[in-house]
Amino acid sequence: MSVNRELKTQCVIAGGGPAGMMLGFLLARAGVNVIVLEKHADFLRDFRGDTIHPSTLEIMHELGLLEEFLKCPHQKAYTLTGYVEEEPITLGDMRKLPVRCPYIALMPQWDFLNFLATHAKKYPTFTLMMQAAASGIVEENNRITGLIVQTPEGIVTIEADLVVAADGRHSMLRNAAKLVVQDMGAPMDVCWFRVPREASDPSGLTGKFTAGKIVVLIDRNDYWQCGYVIAKGGREALEAAGLEAFRQAMIKVVPFFAARMDAIASWDDAKLLTVKVDRLKEWYREGLLCIGDAAHAMSPLGGVGVNLAVQDAVAAANILAAPLKDSTLTLQHLQDVQKRREFPMKVIQFIQVVMQERVIKNILGQDRPLRLPVFFRMLQSLGFTQRLIARVIGVGVRPEHIKLQ
Repeated sequence: MSVNRELKTQCVIAGGGPAGMMLGFLLARAGVNVIVLEKHADFLRDFRGDTIHPSTLEIMHELGLLEEFLKCPHQKAYTLTGYVEEEPITLGDMRKLPVRCPYIALMPQWDFLNFLATHAKKYPTFTLMMQAAASGIVEENNRITGLIVQTPEGIVTIEADLVVAADGRHSMLRNAAKLVVQDMGAPMDVCWFRVPREASDPSGLTGKFTAGKIVVLIDRNDYWQCGYVIAKGGREALEAAGLEAFRQAMIKVVPFFAARMDAIASWDDAKLLTVKVDRLKEWYREGLLCIGDAAHAMSPLGGVGVNLAVQDAVAAANILAAPLKDSTLTLQHLQDVQKRREFPMKVIQFIQVVMQERVIKNILGQDRPLRLPVFFRMLQSLGFTQRLIARVIGVGVRPEHIKLQ
């Protein structure tokens, strides 16, 4: 039997992804009463952002949790490597970054989220509600004052001083709040799938670029998490060509997959990520703040989405914890979060859009073997591009730090 009930808190966060879990953890650590809503029963979902960059590892160090965190199963990628046809290139080298962990930790996102949840639950002001999906907002006098939440036991109404939308690129809350979205466009989608990995395979994180095809390989120890980049809306044509044609295309790009492509038994094994690059004109309304993908959906290029979401959460916690705790929160505090995080986001989105239009779109449209430009070869030999790309991807623009309590 459904039972309607009401709760009250200082902050309710819709979305138990990296942005929502990190913000909930940090606010609870600062003594704020916070409820995090996760619509699923667990965090076990494949093909989410699974790269933990040096900037996020630095945050874990500042929290005093790095040593324990690195006990979670992960692989280390010190360089971003690629192959243009069969010619190897180094896209980025993390080893000279001024950080404690000069590498990308390749870790399933569910391990990251479970780790944050475990530590957040140690604070009495933290509540995590699983199978709790925000289905509507509560408004009074043009101010958002809470959420309507669907749970297995019935409807829960949560009243809060602040509602945070961390519910991803398809955010229900930002739509319900009628916030204006600016679409930057994306010429591609990505099919994600798994292929078994053998001990003789290369390791780490790499990209394969050949005429008309791009494949990203993420080392998961006993399997490869693979991303096959296709033209926007190209999934229907891919399926029409048949599963065997897809397998053969993969083998052509990654020859050592030749005896393993039967792992793709049906199209259900190749999940489609519809790529979006957009951002809100304003991330807030009275009583509401959007962060992470809910505020700015990122392209998968560079795998920076998780880390930008974490940076948003850290900045939001630094700015909002005190006014939430002493009930002095104003619209200006929410504006300050956007002001702090908007420039770094715009820089990364600009780079992503340029790369999508000038590189990805060009490669996908090629029917002849690719050639690495001579100018790019020269830059590679100087090492400048590797350090610059590593800095932008690994640390980002204006990295955030944990505010001392």
